[in-house]
Amino acid sequence: MTNFDERAKDWDSDPKKIERARTVAEAIRNTILVTPQMSALEYGCGTGLLSFALQSDLGQITLADTSQGMLDVLGEKISTAGVTNMHPVYLDLTTESPLPSQRFDITYSLMTLHHIEKPKDILKKFHALLSPSGILCIADLDKEDGTFHTDGTTDVHKGFERTELQTWAEETGFTDVKFSTVCEIKKKINEVEKAFPVFLLTARKTT
Repeated sequence: MTNFDERAKDWDSDPKKIERARTVAEAIRNTILVTPQMSALEYGCGTGLLSFALQSDLGQITLADTSQGMLDVLGEKISTAGVTNMHPVYLDLTTESPLPSQRFDITYSLMTLHHIEKPKDILKKFHALLSPSGILCIADLDKEDGTFHTDGTTDVHKGFERTELQTWAEETGFTDVKFSTVCEIKKKINEVEKAFPVFLLTARKTT
């Protein structure tokens, strides 16, 4: 996997990443009702760009990642901003470790799922971590031809077919699964600009 620890300090220097997070945050606000009474979990939070964009809309936010470098940068950002409702934690849901005891009203991730070897297993853990009627929001890549990652990253999925991901979510126990296209990531591939669509999946845990 790409070394996110090494990339952490320069992560926020890319204005496209910041704008993408803001766009996804706006799409979440436009799709579901988010309120300051809701507790939230962001998984694969990186430097917290998405949660910072949602910070004033939500209650207590737990930001989880497996990169300590990202979490260190995030901690500095939270301290500098004087934010009191954001709490970074190291959490790897791909292991067999017991789940945290806390349950959340909303769980969300941005460009994380395609880095996880067994996404169906992660959906099950997201389901378990949600309170009854809790909401799941996942923003990630539509199925692509493998040209999105040009940095040597190999242990990733080449995006997802929406119908397949919907089936996985419904088999896990989610209902009201919806998709929308929230943005495109444009990259030059062999000197030709190519657009990679990013979807937003929203779903609800059944009571």
